[in-house]
Amino acid sequence: MWVFLQYLLGFRRLDCDVLYVDALEPDSYVDEQGQPCPLEDSWSVRYFRQVMKQFDLAGNYALLCDGGKICLGLSRAELIERVQRSACLINVMGFLRDEEILAATPRRVFLDIDPGFGQMWRELELADIFAGHDDYVTVGANMGQPGSTVPSCGLRWNPTVPPVVLDEWPRCPADGSGQFTSVVTWRGVFGPVEFRGRTYGLRVHEFRKFVELPRRSGKRFELALDIHPNDARDLQLLTENGWQLADPARVAQSPDDYRRYIQRSQAEFGVAKNMYVETRGGWISDRTVCYLASGKPALVQDTGIRDLYPTGEGLLVFSNLEEALDGVERICRDYELHAAAARRIAEEHFDSDKVLSRLLQSLGVD
Repeated sequence: MWVFLQYLLGFRRLDCDVLYVDALEPDSYVDEQGQPCPLEDSWSVRYFRQVMKQFDLAGNYALLCDGGKICLGLSRAELIERVQRSACLINVMGFLRDEEILAATPRRVFLDIDPGFGQMWRELELADIFAGHDDYVTVGANMGQPGSTVPSCGLRWNPTVPPVVLDEWPRCPADGSGQFTSVVTWRGVFGPVEFRGRTYGLRVHEFRKFVELPRRSGKRFELALDIHPNDARDLQLLTENGWQLADPARVAQSPDDYRRYIQRSQAEFGVAKNMYVETRGGWISDRTVCYLASGKPALVQDTGIRDLYPTGEGLLVFSNLEEALDGVERICRDYELHAAAARRIAEEHFDSDKVLSRLLQSLGVD
C-alpha cells in the first residue's frame, strides 16, 4: 500500500485531484483464516476500505471486482467520468488492464517499478506489458545509459525515483543500539529471465552471497521475510548464520505497522534482486527511501547507484561481503552522523514534492 500511498498523498500535496483504481481477484475473497467468503466480508475489502479512510481517500477510489463487473467506492459510471476528465492515468507495471477504463483516459502513462523484467519479456516476445500506453516512466535511472543492460525496447523512458512523503515519514531518533532490518520477499512473483545468453535472477540468488554477515559482524540482523517452506535449506542457512526472522504478515499488517517497524530499526540492510544488480539499471527500493526519511541509515547493494546519489554517509552501498562488513562497521561507529545524513538525502533526492513535480514536468502535465 505504501508504494501507492506515496504517489496518491504526494500528488495531493501538489493540489492534484487523485483517484486510486485497483482490482481484486476472486481468489482474494477470503476471511482472516483464508476461508472463502462473500466479497463484502472479505479481509481484503475491509483492509482496503480502512486504509482509504485512514488517509482521507474514501471518496477517491474504485475497487474493481469480478473482472470489473462490480465496482466498490465509485460506481463504474462515476469512475469512467472521472477518468475521462483526468490529466493522465499512471498505470503501475500495467496492472490495470480494463479496456474500457484505459480507452477512457486521455493519456496512459506506464510506471515501471521493476526495471528489466518487462523489457526483457517484450524483447523475448513473452509478454508486452507496455502496449497501449502513451508515455513510459521508470525507476531505472540508468536505463539507456552506458553500462546498463536493460533494453529500452525502442521506447522513450522518463527516469524518476521512488517518492516519499516526508510528513508521513518523520525522522525518529535512535541510540544506535537496535538492529539492521528489512522487509523482503525471498523469490517474489517473477521468475528468472534467460536473456541474450545470461540468466537474470531474483533476490535469493544475491542474498546467499551475504548470508554470513551477522555471524561475521557480530551485529543483530532481522528479516521480515516472505519465504516458502520449500526453501527449507535456505531457512536453515539463514538461522545458522544468525539471522532473526520475523513474520511479514505481522510486521506489515497495516501501513502503520510497516512504518513502525522501519522507524524502530537501527538501519536497513538491503539486498537487491539479481536482475537489478546485473543490469546496473540504477534501481533503488521504495522501502529504502522510507528508511532514509526516518533517519535510518541504509546499507544497500549496488545496482548502479554509486554515481547517482551521495553515498558513504547515510546511504552506503556494497558489492561484496567485505564491503557490506565495512558498511556495518562504519554505521555503528558513527551512528548519529549517518542518521542525520540519511534524512538529508531523503529531503534532497526523494521528497515527493520534488520528485512528483519533476515527473509531471517531464510528462508536460500542468
